[in-house]
Amino acid sequence: MAEGDDDFYSRDRPENPYLEEDRPRGGGPDDPGGRGNWPVWAIILAVILLFVIITVLLG
Repeated sequence: MAEGDDDFYSRDRPENPYLEEDRPRGGGPDDPGGRGNWPVWAIILAVILLFVIITVLLG
C-alpha cells in the first residue's frame, strides 16, 4: 500500500462498529465460488441442436 492508504480506508469507519462488514474491503476470497461458464455452453449447444433438428426435418 502507498503511504496514507491506511488513513483513507479507515476514514469512514466508526470507532466501534455494531456489525461486521458484509463486504470487507481488500482482497476477495482465495477460492471464489461461481457457476462458471457452463450455462453459456448449455445455451449454445441447445441452439445448435435445435438448428440441426430443424434442418434435418425440413430437409
